[in-house]
Amino acid sequence: MISPLGLTHFLQGTDMSSFYQGKAVLVTGGTGLIGKPLVEMLIQAGAKVTVVSLDDPKRAPNGVIFKQADLRELKNCIEICNDQEIVFQLAGVKGSPAMTAKRPASFFVPTITFSINMMEAARRAGVSRYLFTSSVGVYSPAEVFYEDDVWKTFPSPNDRFAGWAKRMGELQAEAYKIEYNWDKISIVRPANVYGPYDNFDPANAMVIPSLIHRAIHGEKPLTVWGDGSPIRDFIHARDVARGMLLAVEKGINEPINLGSGTGVTIKQIAEIVATHVPGGSIPLEWDTSKPKGDEKRLMDMTRANGYGFKPAISIEEGIKETIDWYVKHNHAADQRYNAFTEEVHLPKE
Repeated sequence: MISPLGLTHFLQGTDMSSFYQGKAVLVTGGTGLIGKPLVEMLIQAGAKVTVVSLDDPKRAPNGVIFKQADLRELKNCIEICNDQEIVFQLAGVKGSPAMTAKRPASFFVPTITFSINMMEAARRAGVSRYLFTSSVGVYSPAEVFYEDDVWKTFPSPNDRFAGWAKRMGELQAEAYKIEYNWDKISIVRPANVYGPYDNFDPANAMVIPSLIHRAIHGEKPLTVWGDGSPIRDFIHARDVARGMLLAVEKGINEPINLGSGTGVTIKQIAEIVATHVPGGSIPLEWDTSKPKGDEKRLMDMTRANGYGFKPAISIEEGIKETIDWYVKHNHAADQRYNAFTEEVHLPKE
């Protein structure tokens, strides 16, 4: 459950507990990186929560109705949206840029199918509010990402499959607003998200969980691609969950970035991991023969700040918490559904 500190951050300056009290809330992907803290916050706020996931049911938080369903099937989406008042669509596919390049269809097809099916099912069910989880991948390369710049450019070539799939979800929301006057669809674009319940598989994990996994499993020195100079925007999953709750409560119907807006270098990230893993500091080795990526990628947080959102968890605090969690619960990390190694067996027509 949420720590007292986390609950304080969640409730500070809001009346979310009364807003969500007694409401039927559906969270797809509610066993994942962002879904777990989001569901726990909803339970604390008194919501009646249903979680849908392909993960092992053991990953579902206590106090929820849990359903396993393949959201690539519209009929499943229609069934789970029945009698729901609010829907948070978090289900998606997460993996490293290298895995995106090798397995683009495994990103693109499920991501766009989840988006289309869930939003359509929620519309048919007449839910009052809906949240679509977009991505930093919708942006073209830039030092600072501004919400209104998305449709002026194309997604980065490194993110074009996942980026375009998420853009189609955003476009679907715009189409529904025009045709059906459904203006209670909130769109959030999280930056690089990390925290407990992340994907720690080194074959397709993002930078923070990959470094944590390799450091804890004895890699010494810990090798990092590039020279460590690029600046990135990281945000803890619990802060993203808070931003999502805020967006739905306020009925925000324009895209908002959810990030730190300040950024941290990859070198700083690696040093924090190397310093806080059990057993003392680990030496780092920089593989400058490998690409380091864009020099700077930050979220502009003006719009989200204007709605009252500010991250509460520092990068060092968040990484240390994630390391501590992984040391104690790495068996739980292995129970997550992996879109790249597992296949859902669909019924034959």
